[in-house]
Amino acid sequence: MKKIGLTIISVLAILLIVNGCSAAKPTTGTTKADSLIVAIGAEPDTGFDPTKGWGRYGSPLFQSTLLKRDDDLKIEGDLAKSYEVSEDGLTWTVQLRGDVVFSDGKPLTSEDVKFTFDTSASNGSAIDLTNLASVTAGENEVRFQLKKPQSTFVYFLITTGIVPKHAYSSSYAEQPIGSGPFTFVQWDRGQQLIVEANEHYYGKKPSFHKLTFLFLNEDAAFAAAKAGSVDVAYIPSAFSGQEVAGMRLEAVKTVDNRGIAFPYVKAGGKTDKGYAIGNDVTADKAIRLAINTVINREQLVEGVLEGYGSPAYTANDGLPWWNEDTKLEDHDTDAALRILKDGGWSDNDNDGVVEKDGLKAEFTLLYPAGDVTRQSLALAAAEMVKDAGIRINVEGKSWDELEKLMHANAILLGWGSHDPLEMYNLYSSDFGGVDYYNTGYYNNPAVDKWFEQALEARTEEESIEYWKKAQWDGKTGLSVKGDAPWAWLVNIDHLYLVKDGLDIGKQRIQPHGHGWPVTDNIESWGWK
Repeated sequence: MKKIGLTIISVLAILLIVNGCSAAKPTTGTTKADSLIVAIGAEPDTGFDPTKGWGRYGSPLFQSTLLKRDDDLKIEGDLAKSYEVSEDGLTWTVQLRGDVVFSDGKPLTSEDVKFTFDTSASNGSAIDLTNLASVTAGENEVRFQLKKPQSTFVYFLITTGIVPKHAYSSSYAEQPIGSGPFTFVQWDRGQQLIVEANEHYYGKKPSFHKLTFLFLNEDAAFAAAKAGSVDVAYIPSAFSGQEVAGMRLEAVKTVDNRGIAFPYVKAGGKTDKGYAIGNDVTADKAIRLAINTVINREQLVEGVLEGYGSPAYTANDGLPWWNEDTKLEDHDTDAALRILKDGGWSDNDNDGVVEKDGLKAEFTLLYPAGDVTRQSLALAAAEMVKDAGIRINVEGKSWDELEKLMHANAILLGWGSHDPLEMYNLYSSDFGGVDYYNTGYYNNPAVDKWFEQALEARTEEESIEYWKKAQWDGKTGLSVKGDAPWAWLVNIDHLYLVKDGLDIGKQRIQPHGHGWPVTDNIESWGWK
């Protein structure tokens, strides 16, 4: 069990908040019963502007979206009454409800929707709208013209909060106006965010008039929960065994995964920046398959995550587009040894490490320094693969260092999204070496073809079969049944300490922990 070690900064932050020493403005008419204090995640570095990525991993709070997902991840309307896609897949027409106003009382119109998507496209930010040719605003109608069919365009309609054209400026991210369930009150950088219920909100009214989000690290959030000064706190699995008076632990299933990305090609290449590409050991399929086969994922869940998680086999386990045929029954050391032997690897000098043509089965696995969970997973995986005669040297590096080394070394990364585009980004040959996506330069023309068909499908339902075949079509695929360019390890449960009597509703399977995914259903929260 990890001991709690608070830094001086963490302690001071808690004392400031608990003793009311922040510069928070008083909220008239607010009682403890209709206000909440939560410590559920990190501060958004770039603020609260959806055109720059805010709200993609949880409720945008201040803004509304055209579409949204229900608790079963089914698509339903939000600002949109309906939408339709033309037969050629190039034109998406959205009909808007006409009764929505922004928190400043001014109506939300199709011009605001057009402005939001035009701005997002020109920002060149986290929202990839390169396939969007034009946006046309009509009377309570918006028409999106695409350059080529794209079934996943629907996810931009689900995740992009609409901003007001009349109130958008360079300072919008610091003082947002929207039509969502809450309005912005105050942001004290490095400390807290204060929001209030939006009296103009058209949907289900929140039970709480005021929410205060505290930006505390994991140690400080746990200490604040023990002190009784927060109503909800996000904690790591290392603290899960410690009871906190007046609070209960809620574990939420996720696709917040951790896995090892292997260099897929042989050494010798260079990126545009001159960074090395490729690794002769991990470029051998037998090595990748053996590692996937010998690793005991259940043991990782129990030993590293304290039981709060699940074995991971792909980037999208449990989601509608997951191919369940990719699941491995259990780790199998004998099978891993056979894979290596059939691949020409053997321990000729009896030093415990197999070799092939004079090449030792040894490579480096990198992880972000300071991330204890990733470090523990990397070390545990390295210990497990010794049974197959593979030696992994584990090293922690800064993110700046990782960017230079991750194309020639294995790296332990984390992903997880409600959008199959993430699978495309991780495995498409088009994304080889792009940011942190396809770091190993994986390339399979058959997989790319399935991706192309999935993107060109007219509906999400039609695309699902193609996404599944990209993972495994019976002959090849991006999963361990096929090329195994990754060794996925675990999906991490998101753990929250919740005050007794507070109902946080039915939590959906959550994506990666960026943002605040627990807030996705925040209108449903309330005291029992």
